Amino acid sequence: MFAASADNIVTGSKLLMELLGADSSARAEIAERMRAAEHAGDDATHAIFHQLNSSFITPFDREDIYSLASSLDDIMDFMEEAVDLVVLYQVEELPKGVEQQIEVLARAAELTAEAMPNLRTMTNLTEYWIEVNRLENQADQIHRKLLAHLFNGKYDAIEVLKLKQIVDVLEEAADAFEHVANTVETIAVKES
Repeated sequence: MFAASADNIVTGSKLLMELLGADSSARAEIAERMRAAEHAGDDATHAIFHQLNSSFITPFDREDIYSLASSLDDIMDFMEEAVDLVVLYQVEELPKGVEQQIEVLARAAELTAEAMPNLRTMTNLTEYWIEVNRLENQADQIHRKLLAHLFNGKYDAIEVLKLKQIVDVLEEAADAFEHVANTVETIAVKES
């Protein structure tokens, strides 16, 4: 079930990539597909919670299952919010550097999807959480550069507010990937 949730996050990251290359007329349709992916993520999270609440014995701590499912759901929520804001704010052009931010998210999504099946055996997870933490540090640097670019005086104040909120939400998605990796590390350590 975690693998299905993580696969859905990969779908969301691909939609973010698609948004980068889309003109403003195609963005509403991408936002609709992202909304559908976010709803699918919600359904996956609810299915995990339902299974958790109806199981007497769980593969690992209930709190960790709840935390992992919630954190995976948070990632989709942030990615969907970013796409929605681009459409709602009618952003014509995203600032240079957003593509790097989204590439980091896409890589973290792929790594997370690859790692989730390994929860069954608790093997080959160390490199996953180390790499996701490295990617989150990279996302922090990209975020700071984007903020510096937004505040360099080339944008008007309203545009800065719009773009800052979008890049901040993308940064929250990167933080959520790190939270998932940290939860996986906690689970692996407890189970070893």
